[in-house]
Amino acid sequence: MTTQKTSLPRQRAFLVDVERCIGCFTCAMACKNYYHQETGVVWRQLYPLDEAIYPHRERAFFSLACNHCENPACLNACPVKAYEKREDGVVVHHQDRCIGCGNCIRSCPYGAPRYNPVLKKAEKCSLCHERLDAGKQPACVQSCPVRALRLVDIAALSTTDAANAVQYPAGYPEMPQVNPSTRFIMPRTPRVVRR
Repeated sequence: MTTQKTSLPRQRAFLVDVERCIGCFTCAMACKNYYHQETGVVWRQLYPLDEAIYPHRERAFFSLACNHCENPACLNACPVKAYEKREDGVVVHHQDRCIGCGNCIRSCPYGAPRYNPVLKKAEKCSLCHERLDAGKQPACVQSCPVRALRLVDIAALSTTDAANAVQYPAGYPEMPQVNPSTRFIMPRTPRVVRR
């Protein structure tokens, strides 16, 4: 008798290591520089953790972009199939198909798709899929000077140094209906040194 070996489907995802992040905005700038987004349009943003969540003098940040969800609301709401979910889990927006109806913008619970007022179309992070296909890292991941932002495969996450990563840390909305792929390593409580 042979046993058929099954494997989990691949799901590429951002791993945000909040412990390492220094809030330098290099990831957001790298995205903007690579794609030359219009003024006021951002695909990656840094959010400082509220003091109610992280009540320490040192600050901590969430670096967020599209979550490349398992069940993407943007894809399900698009009437012209401008969104595609690839076999590696990356949710790609094809702007040439977009009619600018805004359904994706209104449906995403994380606000990932943004409206480009010049092109009158939606746009979002597509995880630098063209760079991935060329064997490169996304621009934001490659630019991070402290490796606080990484590209991971969720199916293999438990075997890496990020096995303690969480899906819904405090301050990040829990949306199981879309099942976001972004994972987080939360910061430790700073040590207090008394003299």
